[in-house]
Amino acid sequence: MASKGASMSFSRKSYRLTSDAEKSRVAGIVHEKLLNDYLHRIFSSPDRAPTAATSRKLLNFQNLPEHLEQLLHVDNENEESRGQVEGRLGPSTVVLDHTGGFEGLLLVDDDLLGVIGHSNFGTIRSTTCVYKGKWVYEVLISSQGLMQIGWCTINCRFNQEEGVGDTHNSYAYDGNRVRKWNVTTTNYGKAWAAGDIVSCLIDLDDGTLSFCLNGVSLGTAFENLSRGLGMAYFPAISLSFKESVAFNFGSRPLRYPVAGYRPLQDPPCTDLMRAQKLLGCFRAVLSVELDPVEGQLVEKEISEWQLQGQPTILLTLAHIFHHFAPLLRQVYLVEAVLVSFMLGIVEAGTPAQAQAHSVMHQVLDLLWLFMEDYEVQDCLKQLMMSLLRLYRFSPIVPDLGLQIRYLRLTIAILSHQKSRKFLLNNVLFDVLRSVVFFYIKSPLRVEEAGLQELIPTTWWPHRSSREGRESKEVKDETAEERLRRRAYERGCQRLKKRIEVVEELQVQILKLLLNNKDENGGEASRYIFLTKFRKFLQENANGRGNMPMLCPPEYMVCFLHRLISALRHYWDEYKASNPRASFSEEAYIPPQVFYNGKVDYFDLQRLGGLLSHLRKTLKDDLATKANILIDPLELQAATMDDLDEDEEPAPAAAQRPMQALAIGGSLPLPRPGWLSSPTLGRANRFLSTAAVSLMTPRRPLSTSEKVKVRTLSAEQRTREDIEGSHWNEGLLLGRPPEEPEQPLTENSLLEVLDGAVMMYNLSVHQQLGKMVGVSDDVNEYAVALRDTEDKLRRCPKGRKDILAELTKSQKVFSEKLDHLSRRLAWVHATVYSQEKMQDIYWLLRVCLRTIEHGDRTGSLFAFMPEFYLSVAINSYSALKNYFGPVHSVEELPGYEETLTRLAAILAKHFADTRIVGTDIRDSLMQALASYVCYPNSLQAVERIPEEQRIAMVRSLLAPYEQRPWAQTNWILVRLWRGCGFGYRYTRLPHLLKTKPEDANLPSLQKPCPSTLLQQHMADLLREGPDVAPSFLNSVLNQLNWAFSEFIGMIQEIQQAAERLERNFVDSRQLKVCATCFDLSVSLLRVLEMTITLVPEIFLDWARPTSEMLLRRLAQLLNQVLNRVTAERNLFDRVVTLRLPGLESVDHYPILVAVTGILVRLLVHGPASGRERSTSVLLADPCFQLRSICYLLGQPEPPAPGTALPAPDRKRFSLQSYTDYISVEELALVEQMLAHLTSASAQAAAASLPTSEEDLCPICYAHPISAVFQPCGHKSCKACINQHLMNNKDCFFCKATIVSVEDWEKAANTSATSSAA
Repeated sequence: MASKGASMSFSRKSYRLTSDAEKSRVAGIVHEKLLNDYLHRIFSSPDRAPTAATSRKLLNFQNLPEHLEQLLHVDNENEESRGQVEGRLGPSTVVLDHTGGFEGLLLVDDDLLGVIGHSNFGTIRSTTCVYKGKWVYEVLISSQGLMQIGWCTINCRFNQEEGVGDTHNSYAYDGNRVRKWNVTTTNYGKAWAAGDIVSCLIDLDDGTLSFCLNGVSLGTAFENLSRGLGMAYFPAISLSFKESVAFNFGSRPLRYPVAGYRPLQDPPCTDLMRAQKLLGCFRAVLSVELDPVEGQLVEKEISEWQLQGQPTILLTLAHIFHHFAPLLRQVYLVEAVLVSFMLGIVEAGTPAQAQAHSVMHQVLDLLWLFMEDYEVQDCLKQLMMSLLRLYRFSPIVPDLGLQIRYLRLTIAILSHQKSRKFLLNNVLFDVLRSVVFFYIKSPLRVEEAGLQELIPTTWWPHRSSREGRESKEVKDETAEERLRRRAYERGCQRLKKRIEVVEELQVQILKLLLNNKDENGGEASRYIFLTKFRKFLQENANGRGNMPMLCPPEYMVCFLHRLISALRHYWDEYKASNPRASFSEEAYIPPQVFYNGKVDYFDLQRLGGLLSHLRKTLKDDLATKANILIDPLELQAATMDDLDEDEEPAPAAAQRPMQALAIGGSLPLPRPGWLSSPTLGRANRFLSTAAVSLMTPRRPLSTSEKVKVRTLSAEQRTREDIEGSHWNEGLLLGRPPEEPEQPLTENSLLEVLDGAVMMYNLSVHQQLGKMVGVSDDVNEYAVALRDTEDKLRRCPKGRKDILAELTKSQKVFSEKLDHLSRRLAWVHATVYSQEKMQDIYWLLRVCLRTIEHGDRTGSLFAFMPEFYLSVAINSYSALKNYFGPVHSVEELPGYEETLTRLAAILAKHFADTRIVGTDIRDSLMQALASYVCYPNSLQAVERIPEEQRIAMVRSLLAPYEQRPWAQTNWILVRLWRGCGFGYRYTRLPHLLKTKPEDANLPSLQKPCPSTLLQQHMADLLREGPDVAPSFLNSVLNQLNWAFSEFIGMIQEIQQAAERLERNFVDSRQLKVCATCFDLSVSLLRVLEMTITLVPEIFLDWARPTSEMLLRRLAQLLNQVLNRVTAERNLFDRVVTLRLPGLESVDHYPILVAVTGILVRLLVHGPASGRERSTSVLLADPCFQLRSICYLLGQPEPPAPGTALPAPDRKRFSLQSYTDYISVEELALVEQMLAHLTSASAQAAAASLPTSEEDLCPICYAHPISAVFQPCGHKSCKACINQHLMNNKDCFFCKATIVSVEDWEKAANTSATSSAA
């Protein structure tokens, strides 16, 4: 840089002035007087009195440098020298002391101003302390968790449990718990939220300490501070794990300066004054125009200024920027001077945005022209950091005016092509948390946001089913409630319109970043954005579970919606100019994107497993279907990458830049990126991305030719690698024959869409579910308010004490509901609006089309990432559960068709062998189980093609031992629920009998059985000889296991409850116990359904397995009855305990299920079937008629021919549940009891005593009836048939059983005698 002397030479740039031929037109040469007047007008000193033109020194470009030096001279004789301020000790640049002033593990940003807690309760202080005077510093709250902010002395000792404010001579404010701390604690201040600014003030002249929140004083917190020799106070903070803040000691202008208080770090006063003077000169250039023809100066508005290349103006600007450029690299000056100047330009151009952008473009052109590249780059970086900080930490006001003005300035800057590309390449994703620009923070304090004025009338919806809207509440609302609701909805609409203004500006920013028409010899913005966006996704995908590395989910939600809006804009714009392309409504990701390697999916799981494994096993399919060859060397390299992906060479690790780490010794922890400080510093750290690009062919490929691939990093990809060229399809290379030749849209937009789907999977769905908590809070308070009002109406007038307490509670609940209803309006406008719902719906349809197209590729479907199926399942769940009751999914266009398509995908892929991941298979199974619970979605399942329905039911009937059987069983039960015996309840009847007033009892969906799917099940069970036996054998095995486990657990629970030294039971044990009980009930219901639909499986003994299945069923039913119905038994005692977690365990659910089976066997059906069932049931040694009597509340069987006595009210009886069991069903039970009573009496009279030698040596319950060949061992038929279903070896000698023959003692005895 040239010296700043009188003879100034311009060594910064080679400025291009106008040619001689142009001078006359642009008035490049002006006469001496006009130039003198112009320079005096531009470089006039604002603090000097104007002088007459005759007494002024004649100015020209030769003596201008000297004049400018005099103008910029600042008299700093009275300015205190840096670091020598009375009352302050320490370095003049104040930062956090990461070398010794800390306790615990903390992560500190590069600028030593931002900090993240990385241990239980870490503490850190600053490098500078104060002992006299009035001082202030600011803390920008990034997360609203547990933190204590304040002051401490150097003698304070902290640990992982005690922080700032927990020791003597340390003082803190805690906005999380709304308290102040100094050894003891008391209430103080207000609750803070992420995005707030806390000002910490200390007055060591009066010995007081106070705090401000967003510029509003919270009052004096502490008085009588210790002062004197050795007493100096450091700014300090203690914060818990993952909490984050950033300090401003004065390195930037204080957001809320306090009169009389001085920041700990002195502002650069001299440079600030110079910058303000130079900015004044620059403003003058923009507002004054030379008119050489008239020989005069013309005053104009800045918004009308045009850069026309006049030499006089260019030379003047060059002199200004010679001094101004170095100053614009300083953070303080950019925020204090440049930001306000640019905001003025943008606001002056409103509403003519194009005019404002024109002036801003010229200003930015001047910056790039007159400043060195490194200077303008530093300036732009600091400018964007300041804008992002201002946007994020500005208070919410009713019209969102502050956020709007900062977004407009951001748009104006990003509209400048050269600046946009630099910021995209180097700043927006590498240094800044640029996603913050797309977030609209929720106001924690409704009053400060002005929502009371915007929504004066509050209203809250009644609790309704999240599975669909119910109009019952609307019908029941009073006229007053209707008026309130409508007034509230009008207020919500006003709020929504204001928020939409901000959202539209945010979409404009993304449209600028996605511009692909701004190449001009370089790379278009969209392709730079794609590279950075992919790294952003990789960072969040690889950092799951490592919170400091993640983008907060609330930011991700807003980013996703803005990205979808911008994406669909460009998609439909391309369609308008290319009629053969598709509309965004028809968007999907072609399947070749998943296997041609052009897009990097990091280590995300594919449906078929790891990518390296799929490339090996499916390389032949890739070659035949997609003409893609995988190079063996590439396969080997991929394998090695899989093995070594987490390792890093020592030299590389040593050279990697690390941020300051406040811990003893240097630990190689990654620099946090997302919960980082609000200075928005982020690490320039990414794992290497491996994108596989395809070599550009030199000629067209024939269908038989194959394309080899090579690996490129994300940075090496060019536009041609993405969009393709004449003979290269780019992202779409490797098109399978099932896909159309005509591309859907620009390939780059496909990659953006793929990233949007991945974003939803990473954290958006989780956040959508979390925000429903506000609605749940409203419902809870509404219930509490209604209960309180009911109590007020019932309370006697004389009990004034109770009336006073109830009135107080009513007021608290009302105020809380007013606050929450306004906050809910904000959440609905920003998260759950109709437009947001349509975005999620569009994403769901994209996933469905993508899965359908991928499925057509056969084995190549395995390359699809798992998250596409996850997003399809979760987005449907979000639409159904999270967006009601304000918006209804049924109103979405094409909803029924979408529901059917999703049903077809779930029905086909829940048992798809191409899908190997356990988690995604479980998700598919659970989604299908949820799908068949509700009428609308069940009807969608019934609408899918018949062959798909039958294939689904066939998969459900596969043997349970080969897959997760519990979920399968739930699905079958839900298809039956509503058809079984006493199986029509929506809440467990025994709970309603014991707690009829409890509104929080678990609720079940209304029964919606599917007779169509039941018929498919019946047809399949009749279809082959092996389907029914294998299925029922597995059901009986699982029932035996589940009920045995349940009995074992309740024994442990009973023992634990009886111990004197322990009066509690592990909640996990209770949960497992309840689950085993529920499984037993559901398995019994599946058996009931099977017997009802296909009774011949058990009763047609012409089938080889029918008798065995019937005997096993009878054995299990008797075991269940005996365990549950015994007097004062274990089951009774545990049920009586009424333990939390075991609410579902009771007599009713399981006994009604058993009764349904017995009624089907013993009452319904042909006479031959009833006789066989009766004989098998009575032949079982465990059968007790008393258990059947228990069902009707009778202790003993009635005498033959007598009527049933009235049931004992203290006993269980089906007759007590007339709301759930019909009169006809009770008559069937009575008929069954009479039949069994008679049959058991006859069997007892006809039975003959049996010798122990003739009993089966396995069960000792039945006589020997079978002999094994060739070994000759014997047992009853039931035991050997059951054994042979799972094992072919003999019980006794382990020889292989070839056949089983009937055996009768009399025949064998006579044969033996004849032989003798």
